[in-house]
Order: sequence, then C-alpha cells, then structure tokens
Amino acid sequence: MKQPTFPLFSGVCTALITPFLKDGKLDEKTFRALIERQIENGVSALVIAGTTGEGSTLSDAGKCRLVTLAKEEADGRIPIYGNCGSNDTAHAASLAKKLARAGADGLLAVTPYYNKATERGLYLHYKAIASATDTPIMVYHVPTRTGCRLTLESYHSLSRLDTLVAVKESSSDLRLFSDLVAELGDRYAVYAGNDDEALFARRLGSPGCVSVLSNLLPAECVKLQRLCDEGNFQAATMFEKALLPKMRALFYEVNPAPVKYIACRMGLCRLSYRLPMCPPSPEVREKLRQIFGA
Repeated sequence: MKQPTFPLFSGVCTALITPFLKDGKLDEKTFRALIERQIENGVSALVIAGTTGEGSTLSDAGKCRLVTLAKEEADGRIPIYGNCGSNDTAHAASLAKKLARAGADGLLAVTPYYNKATERGLYLHYKAIASATDTPIMVYHVPTRTGCRLTLESYHSLSRLDTLVAVKESSSDLRLFSDLVAELGDRYAVYAGNDDEALFARRLGSPGCVSVLSNLLPAECVKLQRLCDEGNFQAATMFEKALLPKMRALFYEVNPAPVKYIACRMGLCRLSYRLPMCPPSPEVREKLRQIFGA
C-alpha cells in the first residue's frame, strides 16, 4: 500500500455548500463557479457533500457526481475530499469505493451515529472503510450531531489503520484536541473543525482547519492561516477577533442554514435547501444581516 502524503493539506479546506435549483436538483453550473471562487482565493482543499454540503440528503450517485464535477473544475490544483460517512458500515465502505472511483483524493468519514457503537465497533467500522480503498481517510468527530464521542484512547486504537491519516476535530473539547496533537500529531494531521478554534489549533501545531466561513470569506480565512504560517500570532489574534462575530453567527441556527442564506445574499447561489433543512427564521436572518451587512 502506498503511504499517503502527510499532511494531506495545510491551511484552509472549505466545507463547500451544495447549491440547488428551485426544484431541489443539483445546480452544477453554480457548483463549478463556487469551486473556482474558492481556488482563486487560495484555499488548499475542498470537502464535498459533507455536513455543510447537505450530504445527508444526497444520494450516493449525487455525491459521486459532485466529486466528479469538483475534480474536473479543480483540475489538479487542490485536493478534493468526498464524504462517505454513514452509520451503516457496509454502506460507508461501498460509498468509499464509489467516491474513490469518482476521483476523490481523500475521504471524510464521520463516526457512526445513532447506533451507539462500542469502542470495538468503532474500530471495526473504520477498518472496513479503510479496507475498501487505499484512499486517505479523515476521521470526522462531531458528537453534537452523532451522539458518538471519541476519546484519546479511541484515536490511539484507530491509529493502527494505515490510511486513517487525518482528523477533523469538531468536538469543541480543547483538552482532547491538545492531547491528540501532542500524542498523535505525528500520526494524524489534526485539523480544527470549527472556525473559531482555528487559531487555537494552529498554536498547538495543527496544519489548518476545515472551514464553513470560507464559503463566504475565503480570502480572509486564508489570510488568517498565512499569518500563522509566518508565526505572526499577534496579528493573527487581532485578525481573528474581527472575524469571530461572523464565525459564530453561522451557527445561530443549525449549519448550513445561515451560511447558505448569506451566500444567497452575496449572489453566490439560490436560497434553496433540501428538507429537513430550511431557511433561517426571520429573527436569525435579521441578526445575520446586521453582522454580515445589508
């Protein structure tokens, strides 16, 4: 097995929104335009059909189609990650194969949700995905959505799987993040999964973040990471302070309702979701307009 490049990317990886037409079909033209805008503004990678991309309402064929389009548009300029996450291990492994055939450079695999897997079950779940393809895998830890919480011991166990080489840590457990980087930072590329923890992560030695805000402000998110690359954490702290209200506003309601609303107001896409996702409430819309500007 060829050992994956480590780390897979540095800087900003955008968890890209999925644009839909009014009838709910994929808006492929807008999707390509979103990708080009991200690349032009310097992002380092893209996650396709993840949480922010409403992956839970996309079919396997839809996810593969988006990865194919992203690969075509990126044309080798940045890596593309496809979301193969599922609480059905057989489905996750099958989708991993399909996404790899569609051209994904890496895979995002969330912890299995609802089932309440044991530690052994978690290991076997990821082992099955890793056995399905040689494509590098990023473990996605977001217990507020899945009800499944990884521990440092969990990560030590999973580190035995060769192609699990990255982590998107979205637990907001800063001690776990710190311990993970300290003990397994040579084994995993540990990325911040929350925008407002990106600077904290970089101070610890993380190579970057998976961002929601970069859908809207890619250049600003890239600038924050570049200040960290330069070791200018004082300037990075001041720059982050200016961005924090926007980072946090995108979670006034469940993601991606707010980010897609602002993207629509910026003229980047239509205001179209797939149920059960829907536009933000009038109260949240007003707050978003105040923070992002009318």
